[in-house]
Amino acid sequence: MPQKRRRGGVERRKRARAEARLSMRLEGMLLEGETARVVTETQNISSSGVYCRSSHFLAPTSKVDLTVVMPRMPGVRAGTLLKCEGIVVRCDPAGSKRGEKGYQLACAFSGLEPGHRDLLEEFVTWRNLQSLRAAAAAAQGARPARPRAAAARSRPRTTSPRPRRTSSRGRRKAAPRRRAVS
Repeated sequence: MPQKRRRGGVERRKRARAEARLSMRLEGMLLEGETARVVTETQNISSSGVYCRSSHFLAPTSKVDLTVVMPRMPGVRAGTLLKCEGIVVRCDPAGSKRGEKGYQLACAFSGLEPGHRDLLEEFVTWRNLQSLRAAAAAAQGARPARPRAAAARSRPRTTSPRPRRTSSRGRRKAAPRRRAVS
């Protein structure tokens, strides 16, 4: 893989990454000795590690337990859980832009099963292909393809609406209103 340039020098990552917002949970020890349980979402992910935001400082080189919720993609059902151990590589303050609080956290996967590593590599490839297709469509001025669910909602109805009831005097009655279920 060609080395990418970054602001501080040459890109050192060996695995491809994908920008993705996946739900995840991490558990690790705080400096005070308490266990931190953080529910967050990934910023980007690869088969070797993950970058996310954390509300707690976790010391670099500390061990964490990670659980990532995989999205639906070809061959994978939505909600597949990827559980593994990780090691905190970096934990920096989030910065002052837009009043951000918390920490930027980078973790390397340390206890990832080979099947899970393969699944992550497939996900990264799939997600990056989606991004390339969207960029190509935008460059050509075409509208991006709608997800299937949105396309189904916008289709015209193929059946006619229910006929209105008539009263004994021949006047039309409004169809009964349906109550919203809470």
